[in-house]
Amino acid sequence: MSEKEIPVRVRQIRYEANTIVSVEVSPLDGTVLPSFGPGAHIDLILSGSLRRSYSLYKPYTDGKTYSVAVHRDPESRGGSLYVHDTLRVGDKLKISAPKNNFPLREDAEQSVFIAGGIGITPMLCMLTRLSELGRRWTLHYAARSRSAAAFLDEIAVIADKGEVVCHFDDEKGGARMNLDAIFTATPTAHFYCCGPEPMLAAYEKAGQAIPREQLHVEYFSAREEAAREGGYEVELHRSGMVLEVPAGKSILDILIANNVSVPFACNDGVCGTCETRVLSGRPDHRDSILTDEERAACNTMMVCCSGSKSARLVLDI
Repeated sequence: MSEKEIPVRVRQIRYEANTIVSVEVSPLDGTVLPSFGPGAHIDLILSGSLRRSYSLYKPYTDGKTYSVAVHRDPESRGGSLYVHDTLRVGDKLKISAPKNNFPLREDAEQSVFIAGGIGITPMLCMLTRLSELGRRWTLHYAARSRSAAAFLDEIAVIADKGEVVCHFDDEKGGARMNLDAIFTATPTAHFYCCGPEPMLAAYEKAGQAIPREQLHVEYFSAREEAAREGGYEVELHRSGMVLEVPAGKSILDILIANNVSVPFACNDGVCGTCETRVLSGRPDHRDSILTDEERAACNTMMVCCSGSKSARLVLDI
């Protein structure tokens, strides 16, 4: 077992909305779970190689439990269907330690959150924390209907600490989300967005005039197609193994085919589980995590989706 994998038991599964369930787990041996900040996620290692990342929605307290929420995706590649149809209270599984690619700026004078559907999950921790700190915040929450929106009761408890604007498709007269107006209203705020791809694309477009350091986004899937051009070599520094990556294959595909063990979860470059140090070469970055500065430095890459612009990559594996 990897040192980063934690054996847990499912304590509770509960419906939070029509297609969303929450899953609460606790450590099997009673140890204290690692702390985390708002915006963090964990991997659920569900069965065999089925590993998926989900945001933690309850703030860290005593380290006895973690809670995530999972939307039943009609285009699921196995993760959400497994959670909804197979996972049950009492089941044992393993999880990763928390990782945070979507951190909260707690010192911001004003924060604006834009959530679509299950995208509310990482933001619930953020809203709770800012309310504790007495910081100003605004939440714009979009969903197809109230019955499809999770955690409305939890948000109502802290609603007096900020401003909540709901946008439900099925409500007559409901205010449609105007991203341009949201950015114009508070241009000095820090903005956070998590939701379906069309919302994220619109957010990126509408926020072009906002300084990059004020924009924060978490993707469910990659913004670019995985790099599968092939025709380069990958050298594994620790073992000295040299592997050829042909067209149509990812680096991760080749590592798995050659029994090289690397952690991975999303296969889309959105969770960071497969992040690997680059010792030499120029990666062709296709992830949705690294900043422009980190990409330019070429010190690390996501092997599940990124390729190579050089004839050989040397990885710290």
